[in-house]
Amino acid sequence: MVLLALGELLGHLGDGLANWILAAPQYWVFPLQTIVCGVLLMKWWRSYEFSWGKGWGFALLAGVIVFGIWISPQWLFGYPPRTDGFNPSFFGEGAPFWVNTTLRVIRLVIVVPLLEEIFWRGFLLRYVMHDPFDEVPIGKFNWSSFIWVTVLFGVAHWGPDFCAALVTGAIYNVLAIRTKSLGACVIAHALTNLLLGAYIFRTGQWGFW
Repeated sequence: MVLLALGELLGHLGDGLANWILAAPQYWVFPLQTIVCGVLLMKWWRSYEFSWGKGWGFALLAGVIVFGIWISPQWLFGYPPRTDGFNPSFFGEGAPFWVNTTLRVIRLVIVVPLLEEIFWRGFLLRYVMHDPFDEVPIGKFNWSSFIWVTVLFGVAHWGPDFCAALVTGAIYNVLAIRTKSLGACVIAHALTNLLLGAYIFRTGQWGFW
């Protein structure tokens, strides 16, 4: 989150500058975030309670439904294409394109689903109920917790995706409650992002990044 905030700050301060490091900081902030967060995930991997074997069917269904919700404003309401964003051709074609693309896809499909689900469903959904949070079973239902996490998940995706993020947060919460599995939430989130990544490359709508 510090790296994201730094990128936003530098982006505003460097808007219009020729130096891409300041004008387009996402092209070094996102790769750095991918590497740093990936290392931290591996370091504490044994501390997470994923329960990978549970809820695969519900997870795959949820992942597809959320993907449909995320792109539905264009299909249903004619929202304009979102072509501005993280373009993998920013540094040119060939090796720079593939390095840029690979790091971005790893972030989208692996790092982000793990980090967000560990935080939202693994930590906050339980912490709102009780502290210390690890005394609360994963997937325990509580209305206050459900609403808070749904709303905050939407706010964290503030902008054109806010409404879709609200519904997404609710669906992933339901998935956690239904399956009692953090791993199922990670699988659903990863599938949604994988499908969204394919959609982004097919349509060139980099704004969905």
